[in-house]
Amino acid sequence: MKELIKKVPVPLCGLMLGTAALGNLLQSYSEIAKNVCGLIAAFLLILMLLKIICFPSMIGEEMKNPVSASVMGTCSMGIMILSTYLKPYIGQAAFVVWAIAVFLHILLIIYFSFKFIMKLDMTKVFASYYIVYVGIVTASVTAPAFEMTTFGNFAFWFGFITFVLLFILVSIRHVKFTQIPDPAKPLICIYTAPLSLCIAGYIQSVTPKSLNFVIAMLIVATAIYVFALIQAIKCLKFAFYPSFASFTFPFVISAIAAKQTMAFAAKQEVVLPLLDYLLLFEIVVAVAFVVYTLIGFMKFIFVKK
Repeated sequence: MKELIKKVPVPLCGLMLGTAALGNLLQSYSEIAKNVCGLIAAFLLILMLLKIICFPSMIGEEMKNPVSASVMGTCSMGIMILSTYLKPYIGQAAFVVWAIAVFLHILLIIYFSFKFIMKLDMTKVFASYYIVYVGIVTASVTAPAFEMTTFGNFAFWFGFITFVLLFILVSIRHVKFTQIPDPAKPLICIYTAPLSLCIAGYIQSVTPKSLNFVIAMLIVATAIYVFALIQAIKCLKFAFYPSFASFTFPFVISAIAAKQTMAFAAKQEVVLPLLDYLLLFEIVVAVAFVVYTLIGFMKFIFVKK
């Protein structure tokens, strides 16, 4: 059993996050689908926690690598989302889980800033850096469940400002240094996550809201989505890498952003008919990538080679 746990890679957190978010995306269509996603995400989280408990030194080594350290942020993000799953069963005790996850993510921001940003090496900059800083916007998305929208508002603006700064930094890195090893290439798909996450966080926690601002963000997010989808399709030719977790949450949160934008526009009595087709397409893509990646990880961890 210990050898099996030893094989659990840090990017499994990304799959856990994507699966938990997929449950929220599918909830309005099927409560069963949401619960199934929640159970799978909880199982993946348990595997990751066992890895942290049984092999802390391995996790410590991972935290010395900027990519692995940044990807670890998906763990706290996933716990924030899973805390909303727990609320109907344990009530306000779920707030403690949420608060711990938020605290851990803030600690990661501080650690990452001192460890990697203060000694910036452009060749080691990847799209995964978005997870650390923009990832806190997950608190904005989940804050209303715990009546913490004031904090959610702050988290959104922090995430949005850092998104703009990181978009410039990460883009310069990919233009200037084009040599990227195959295992890291799927990380480019993370590009589509931060702005879509900001849309969801803005709609959930910011007041007053501007429909024009939301639509402007969605237009830019959709353009980035197309770019990321093309890159993801190109990466499918590779053998499975744990970095394939990048195919999950980014495409799920893009669909959530489209869905929430459509609902917000409807409340303003504005009809956006094209969003119906975009949403349907993005849901199909999100489900396909999560299922594909989940199968890949289960083979990677449980199937003997």
